[in-house]
Amino acid sequence: MPRSTDEQILEKLDQILRVLSIQVGTDKSITERARLLKLAGMENQAIADVLNTSIETVRTLTSNLRTKSKKRR
Repeated sequence: MPRSTDEQILEKLDQILRVLSIQVGTDKSITERARLLKLAGMENQAIADVLNTSIETVRTLTSNLRTKSKKRR
């Protein structure tokens, strides 16, 4: 069954998002990259896919960042 035009557009947008996300902070640590992508509004699963890691790792990294930011206040 052929895909609809909307499905094709969504697939292309997803590919573009992944390419742009890979370019984020290439010279930064995985923690900083996860933080930047989270601030950009990406969900943990998408961040995990981009960083080639598990969703649990992303959850831990972003959780630690929330804890650190609360301590700084």
